[in-house]
Amino acid sequence: MKIGIVAAEFHYDITSMMVERARAHAEFLGAEVTEFITVPGCYDIPLAAKKLLSMKDIDAVVALGAVLEGETGHDEVVMGHASRKLIDLSLDMNKPVGLGITGPGMSRLQAEERIDRAKSAVEAVVKLHKNLAKL
Repeated sequence: MKIGIVAAEFHYDITSMMVERARAHAEFLGAEVTEFITVPGCYDIPLAAKKLLSMKDIDAVVALGAVLEGETGHDEVVMGHASRKLIDLSLDMNKPVGLGITGPGMSRLQAEERIDRAKSAVEAVVKLHKNLAKL
């Protein structure tokens, strides 16, 4: 199985660790990360995910990012729209998309505590890909 990863650069001190965990877990599960791209923020992830999903040799995409709480409701808007577009892409392209974006409403400490959620996103796409292949 070949996976593409899209990671937000915003809060890269957190997301870079998420990428490391995702890569290691993919290898542990027998999947190969063949494509990796960074984007400025979580809002930008769906476009890059679409490009990766359109590649014939990519079986699934994992989206990684951290949406921290701000002074406005911006974090909720970004997370809501990004996650909705990723679901739409998965359905349109018939390929799994793992939601490894943490938030909204998190503090920096909470984001650091949730870095391992990247592994869950990888595990989800690997399992879904295998289960869909049985149909």
